[in-house]
Amino acid sequence: MSTSSLKAARVEFRVTAEQKQTIETAAALEGRTLTDFSAEALIERANEVIQRERQVRVDAERFDAFARIMDQPAQSIDGLRDLMTRRPVFVD
Repeated sequence: MSTSSLKAARVEFRVTAEQKQTIETAAALEGRTLTDFSAEALIERANEVIQRERQVRVDAERFDAFARIMDQPAQSIDGLRDLMTRRPVFVD
């Protein structure tokens, strides 16, 4: 992939002069461009938000209750085997 195809999309937003100066200072301290520094910071934060929302969070008490249930032997549910072997009604 060429660099031009990798960076064809644009993101634009406004910040205060003080925010811009802070970002420029941090980028300079790392020897990076403002764009490179900002893009990486935004992607890192976006991935944190996405990961947080995709995680299932449960307290220890509820997790222990779940684990106890999962450790129990499987039970037969009347009619379930028949239901699972029937031809679906929504198939043409």
